[in-house]
Amino acid sequence: MEHKALITESTTAGAQSVDRALGLLSLIARQAEGSSLADLTRHSGLNKPTVRRLLLALINAGMVEQSPANHHYQLGPEAYLLGHRASEQHNLTRLATCNVARLAQRTEDAACLSIRRGHFSLCLYREDGVYPIRTHALVQGAYHPLGVGAGSLAMLAALPDAEITHVLDAQRSLLEQQYPQLAPEHMVNLVNETRLQGYAVNPGLVFADSWGIGIALRWPDGVLAGSLSLAAIESRMQEPRRSQTLVPRLKEEALAIEHLLAAEFTRHQTSPTPLARSK
Repeated sequence: MEHKALITESTTAGAQSVDRALGLLSLIARQAEGSSLADLTRHSGLNKPTVRRLLLALINAGMVEQSPANHHYQLGPEAYLLGHRASEQHNLTRLATCNVARLAQRTEDAACLSIRRGHFSLCLYREDGVYPIRTHALVQGAYHPLGVGAGSLAMLAALPDAEITHVLDAQRSLLEQQYPQLAPEHMVNLVNETRLQGYAVNPGLVFADSWGIGIALRWPDGVLAGSLSLAAIESRMQEPRRSQTLVPRLKEEALAIEHLLAAEFTRHQTSPTPLARSK
């Protein structure tokens, strides 16, 4: 991903500082383990004194905090509160919470709702079923490169071919270093399989014994809205349970969510408030 694109230029010094601070906040949010000063300096394209000054301002505002263990910068309590309020307002989360919960209840496995964020996928909401053995490969708030994980792969496969190529080229280094089983060439094969069968399967390619199936969600005009997925240990994702029970229920709830999205889309056609979309 081209991180420098997150740090935009502005016509005034004050607005530029805000843009840069928000860019750093976005970079920090993408790393679950936090980011070092060196990483933030490299990815933002800013010099170290500027990054340090902006980080201090974010810390003072409670948006960022520094880990005492490794001195990495991570999201602070105010960022958590803002994120929580945003999740309540987000169209997809607000619309689909009941569907995700019902899917988890009916399958007894973990159901997840995700959206695209640039070259990454973001898990907005997770509901666990009652089955006692769970997989935690995907948790609420987690970022993964687009295509890594079942829901993320379903979203990647829903994009035009040219855009898929662009995403995979941008993520090549990250995929090869951190996800050796998901190199871009292999990802292309997974995209083709996903399109052929109508849903994505992650057969433990990210974490051993952590399987998943996912399906893309679309707005009525065909634009990608997000994905709905199920996660479970390997033994619960085998045939015939996968194709006879899990996939039909996943598709049923995905269709129900798309009906809700269609109603929301229609409502906003005459509304002065623009409809929020994930990209």
